[in-house]
Amino acid sequence: MACALPLLMWLGYKEVKNQIVQPQAVLVLGGSTKNLEREKFTADFAKEHPNLPIWISGGSPPRSTQKVFTKAGVDPERLNLDYEAVDTVTNFTTLVDDLQARGIKSVYLITSEFHMRRACVIAEIVLGSRGIEFKAVPVPSKNTSEPIEKTFRDGARAILWVATGYTGAEETKIK
Repeated sequence: MACALPLLMWLGYKEVKNQIVQPQAVLVLGGSTKNLEREKFTADFAKEHPNLPIWISGGSPPRSTQKVFTKAGVDPERLNLDYEAVDTVTNFTTLVDDLQARGIKSVYLITSEFHMRRACVIAEIVLGSRGIEFKAVPVPSKNTSEPIEKTFRDGARAILWVATGYTGAEETKIK
C-alpha cells in the first residue's frame, strides 16, 4: 500500500496540472491515407482554437489535408505537415525536438479514440522526456480499442528511444 500512495499522488498531480495548463499547439497523429476523419475533426477543432499552430504527423497526402483545412476556413499557414514518421512511436520522436525548440510546453493530442490509449502512453514518455504536457482529444471511432499488447510494445519502444535515440522502427515497420 505504501507504494501505491506515491503513484496516486503523482497521478493526481498530473490530472490537476492537465486542467491548468493551456496547450500552445495541436499535434495530430495522421490517419489512413484514404480516410480524412482525423483531419476533418482537427479542422473543426482548429476553428475553436484559432491561434494555435497545427502539426500533423503522417496521414493523408499534403494536398488532401490542405483542402480539408481550407474548406473548413482554417488558414493553411497554421499547418505543419510532417511525413517522416513510419509508425506511432515515430509520430512523436520525429516532432518532439522541433516542438521543444519552438518553446511549446503543452499540446492538444488528437488521434482516433481506439488509438488513444497507446498514443497517450507514448506521448507521456516521448513528450514528457522534453517537458511537454498534452491533453488528449479523441476523434470518435466505431472501432474497439487496440490490443493492450501494442501499448506495452510501443511504450517499451518509446523508453528505448529516450534512453538510446533508437526507436526500433527499422525492424518493426508497424502502425
